[in-house]
Amino acid sequence: MRFNPFAAGFRQDPYPHYAALREAGPTRSLGMWVLARHADVLAVLRDRSFSAELIPALVARRGGELEQILRLGRASLVFTDDPAHARLRGLVNRVFTPAAVADLQPMITEIARRRTEGLRADLMSEVAAPLPVEVLCRWLGLPAALHGRVAGWTHDIRSLLEPGLLNSDDLARVADVVESFVSVLVAVLRDAPPGLLTDLATAGTAGGDRLTEEETALLGIMCCVAGTETTSALIGNVALAVLRRPGGIAAGSAPTVVRETLRYDSPLQMTKRIATRDVEIGGTRIAAGDQVLLCLAAANRDPAVFADPDTFDPTREPCPHLGFGFGMHGCLGSTLAEMQACAVLDALAKGPDLRLTGTVSWQTDSLIVRAPRTLPVVAVPVGAR
Repeated sequence: MRFNPFAAGFRQDPYPHYAALREAGPTRSLGMWVLARHADVLAVLRDRSFSAELIPALVARRGGELEQILRLGRASLVFTDDPAHARLRGLVNRVFTPAAVADLQPMITEIARRRTEGLRADLMSEVAAPLPVEVLCRWLGLPAALHGRVAGWTHDIRSLLEPGLLNSDDLARVADVVESFVSVLVAVLRDAPPGLLTDLATAGTAGGDRLTEEETALLGIMCCVAGTETTSALIGNVALAVLRRPGGIAAGSAPTVVRETLRYDSPLQMTKRIATRDVEIGGTRIAAGDQVLLCLAAANRDPAVFADPDTFDPTREPCPHLGFGFGMHGCLGSTLAEMQACAVLDALAKGPDLRLTGTVSWQTDSLIVRAPRTLPVVAVPVGAR
């Protein structure tokens, strides 16, 4: 079995490929182990001996001493292992609380209503893409004039999650973007705006540990990276699932629809780890130093865990999906992402009925993010329903 995400048709429909990978079990391909079974993927996510620091190391080898990117990695929950991860998470958890996220509900509801009411032709570009950017920028306390720049900067920095697709010029450009983004956030932070950025800067432990000014800015950047494009993908995938279902969704069912979408069409399709010790996964020996690709989307359609896994079932319970990862590197912003997707569904349910127009194609900018490239829609006249 060979895993080839560059194969024709993979991005349009990767699920037959994932099914073959599950059947084959752990597979050596493209210089790494590829895991697709739910049990195998979950075992790695649970095992803290698998390191998440692989991507910064790859970037360093590919791009030389790009200090801006290396500093970003050292201040990121996504790219760090313990003890650095525990320190950062302990500080971030003091402000990124369930209560703080719940307080964002009125703002998210207002943004979702405004953007869906203004929807004219493409749900992706008019709702799914700009909504998470606006939510994060407003929560961070960034002035409105920066919102448009943040979207572009975030897209560039998100590409670091796939360093194999970047050449040395790309890496140098992203390093410059990181430097510019940090400078802007530090300048904003010194004005102490109300919001997450200032809360991060002022949070501290009983022992007096605090984030430095640069660490605060870098964490603000990673909040944008982790919470915009994948959330946009989730909103797009959720909307597509609903638009393909006659009658839309029942009142109050948005949370279960969102959870099933995270399983059925995972916005984050895969992630990487590196083994730091010899270990056996799925009957296969993985050696210390081996790279491991975790196919989250394949695990989420494993028939060993999910009945009729290739069917979208918004009533599915339980739904132990791995769409947000699991364990110490599980998505900190999962509740916020779900909240935004639910707000869009609720707003769409209150508006005119929509119909897809044309064939749905999938974005080709990324191998790890799955989302519609566009979602062209048109309102259905009352007499045509």
